[in-house]
Amino acid sequence: MNKGELIEAVAKDVGISKALAGRVLDSTIGTITKGLSRGERIALVGFGSFSVSTRKARSGRNPRTGQTITIPATKVARFKAGDKLAQAVK
Repeated sequence: MNKGELIEAVAKDVGISKALAGRVLDSTIGTITKGLSRGERIALVGFGSFSVSTRKARSGRNPRTGQTITIPATKVARFKAGDKLAQAVK
């Protein structure tokens, strides 16, 4: 399912226009993104939680040349599925 199909499904399920459903989805994604950029944890009970974690710097190897390179530390977004979502997927 892509974004357009998700918007259509939400609009049909709730009984609103696709335009309104699209704005709601964009707002939700934007709010989650802003929260994560501030380092906040976003928890949606039953669905899951979004968080930011730091990946340490490490050494790697260039597969083409075999040369050792340093991969810098970085922040990454994480998602952990909630119980209801995990059960639905099983």
